[in-house]
Amino acid sequence: MRTKYSRREFIKKTALGIGAVAATNCLFAKKKDRPNILWLVSEDNSASFISCYGNKQATTPNIDKLAAQGIRYTNAFANAPVCAPMRHSIITGMYASTTGCHNMRSTYPVPNEFKFFPQYLREAGYYCTNNDKEDYNTIKPENVWDESSNTAHFKNRKSGQPFFAIFNTNTSHEHKIHLDRKIPKDELQHDPNSLELAPYHPDLPEIRHTYATYYDYITKMDAEIGKAVKKLEDAGLADDTIVFYYSDHGGVLPGSKRFINEPGTRIPFIVQFPEKYKHLALGKAGLDSDRIITLVDLAPTLFSLIGIDIPKRFQGNAFLGNAKSNDPGYAYFFRNRMDERYDMMRAVRDKKYRYIRNYQPNRKYGQHLWYLWRSEATRAWQKHYEDGNCNEIQSRFWETKVPEELYDCENDPHNINNLAKDPKYKEVLDRLREENKKQVRRNQDAGFLPEGMMIEFAKDSTIYEMKQTLPMDRIIETAETATIMDEKQIPELIKRLSDSEPAVRYWAAYGCAVLPEKSKSALPKLKELMKDEFDDVRIAACEALCRMGYKKKSLNLLVQEMENDNPKIQLHALNVLDALEDDTKLVLKNIIGWLPWSKKTDEYFHQALTQLIKKLKPGWEDYIVW
Repeated sequence: MRTKYSRREFIKKTALGIGAVAATNCLFAKKKDRPNILWLVSEDNSASFISCYGNKQATTPNIDKLAAQGIRYTNAFANAPVCAPMRHSIITGMYASTTGCHNMRSTYPVPNEFKFFPQYLREAGYYCTNNDKEDYNTIKPENVWDESSNTAHFKNRKSGQPFFAIFNTNTSHEHKIHLDRKIPKDELQHDPNSLELAPYHPDLPEIRHTYATYYDYITKMDAEIGKAVKKLEDAGLADDTIVFYYSDHGGVLPGSKRFINEPGTRIPFIVQFPEKYKHLALGKAGLDSDRIITLVDLAPTLFSLIGIDIPKRFQGNAFLGNAKSNDPGYAYFFRNRMDERYDMMRAVRDKKYRYIRNYQPNRKYGQHLWYLWRSEATRAWQKHYEDGNCNEIQSRFWETKVPEELYDCENDPHNINNLAKDPKYKEVLDRLREENKKQVRRNQDAGFLPEGMMIEFAKDSTIYEMKQTLPMDRIIETAETATIMDEKQIPELIKRLSDSEPAVRYWAAYGCAVLPEKSKSALPKLKELMKDEFDDVRIAACEALCRMGYKKKSLNLLVQEMENDNPKIQLHALNVLDALEDDTKLVLKNIIGWLPWSKKTDEYFHQALTQLIKKLKPGWEDYIVW
């Protein structure tokens, strides 16, 4: 591997953000009236499933009461539409796409200097507990919590010691709508036939039953939030505690969670202040705030409330307390690999519009995910589409994307009317497109590095440190050029097929796969890239060649890559074979022959392989050894 990507001396000199951490002097250090902070966190529920956010079908009296007594944020968002990358961003105070921990269920480390925020709180004298979900998408350092378990509780602190505590409830989590969790129809509290469905969901009995099941679990979750608040009050601590309630991201019905649209990222967010700390709030109880806030803002806001200096590397904005910033004006979103499927998206949201940039526009929205397909609603929706019964709006999820999407979220909360090509919205499109470009460059977004390549580059350092040695701006610019589906850019992409930087070659080759009919002049160079030293480049070149009609050799090379020592290279090749479904039938025997049948492989590889074999040769998936 190239030594320039593992030069420790260069990394030490260029990792400027690493050491730039402010001192943790607590403004309340000699006072006894520092506020306790309690976070009540539900999982996988959009704001649209909470009554106080306008859904009169929902039954959430306890959360409604919190809103009536606190600040209700109407423009609150999760930066990632799934738990692990989002929880990473919360605990580190940095976007997971900046640290390199953006892909779902990763275990890549961050620099040792990047302490988790509870470590700062403990140094400031707080007793910190977590009950009990962590899921930080990285390697957790030691001494993050005083206690993190399903019995962790603030009651175990020293007398007079202020506390920071998190209580998570998974009652509204996605697994509650899986087939094995289905609530019998005669036990449902919500009537399936009276519920309003999202316009992208067909009106099917299975989908209505799933909606009703989820509404019932939302009600159960609300009761748990109420019990937690009651326990705080019964302990005589309500007058000394600032209470937060929020969801870790949106969801959970198919087409929401995992997608950086409005249903997948807009969340309920409420903060309740006791009287003695009202000076840290915005105003009186029951106030609504339309300030844009996101979950990466949580750590700096917490520090602002209790008087700890905010580390310079934090990427969010404090929205409460003495260090409250001005309204940032925009929220930013990221999505890369979700479980076994690669699909890269970024988004920007102001108070009215949402811009989504699809960096893999030749992939379907609804790529098969083992976990998502455990929902009866997902299966019913897919069958309805395959039977030819979905309308245009309902069909879109099962078809390939477009490079850019723009939605008026005030008038289109389900994000179904794409305004990107409407000339009346050109100014909005240009503004948000430019803001997205600025953001991915500010973050030096690691999502623009193929995961297999990223792992290879970072063998001698963390991904965050390794990025400092790469020409990230050129890589990002190539990705933007390659995936906008503008045939005028093809001559430039062909030039970049010979670039010295492998990630640039990767995106240039992928751009040829996006517009294969227009890129045939790249054929000789793409054939050369089949021998590139970097596997991800070879795989991208093979996809482009297959789509241009040069199939047999390219497909066989993809099959060989499935035995790569790097599990993410294996998965990348398998994802491409799945996307080339009709062509892949030509080498089905080779796939079966090459498979390491008796060798345990990566879980996500196994799930994707099972689905591919099931599609191409039904029944044979039962012979895959796991």
